[in-house]
Amino acid sequence: METPDKPENTTADAGKSADAGQPTATGIAAQDWAQASADPQYRAAVVDLLGALTYGELAAFERLAEDAKLAPTLDDKAELAKMASAEFHHFEQLRDRLAAIGEEPTEAMQPFAAALDEFHRQTAPSDWLEGLVKAYVGDSIASDFYREVAVRLDADTRALVLSVLDDTGHASFAVEKVRAAIEAEPRVGGRLALWARRLMGEALSQAQRVVADRDALSTMLVGGVADGFDLAEVGRMFSRITEAHTKRMAALGLAA
Repeated sequence: METPDKPENTTADAGKSADAGQPTATGIAAQDWAQASADPQYRAAVVDLLGALTYGELAAFERLAEDAKLAPTLDDKAELAKMASAEFHHFEQLRDRLAAIGEEPTEAMQPFAAALDEFHRQTAPSDWLEGLVKAYVGDSIASDFYREVAVRLDADTRALVLSVLDDTGHASFAVEKVRAAIEAEPRVGGRLALWARRLMGEALSQAQRVVADRDALSTMLVGGVADGFDLAEVGRMFSRITEAHTKRMAALGLAA
């Protein structure tokens, strides 16, 4: 996971992302929640987005706590437990935000539970190293997707989304451990590279399915609610996510 740029408070900077290739957004991205939520379609899209992200954080907490059981040392176990705690704090922030805007958190999360659970079932790591690669690669793909969407959100929702996408420390931890394992046993690299490619495919497919199943979210991405987003831009968005994945693979010492 990479730490995202913090959102700016100025209208001119409201739509900028860490990727210079993205256009500056106006309209909804320059509004606060009170203004933007007057549009019922936009409100529905944000509730869907927060519901998906909230359940994702809860699932991340559960997975990290489970992965801690695979840790080879007590120090490693403690490090994963700390990260799991950070993910649960993110879950609480999102849950509280849903309640604050008058939405029932469980109802908002429910539509996304089956898809996310299935993704984690299909990509259950078989050992400690696969768990680290999944947390680093898989979670980062999801985070990249949410950051892309955040560019088109109102200022209040954008700030919350970017804050809960902050790196919990897993990035540097995973890179250090995986690179050390490959250096100690080079053949491990091939297995982990195949695993990471599988994660990439599953994560992108899962993201696309979630969006396709939710009308408000798909509208936000392809136009209507979102400022300046069209089908071509959606394609460029997934290209940027793929490029970021390639860079993370290199950081791990793996071939994309």
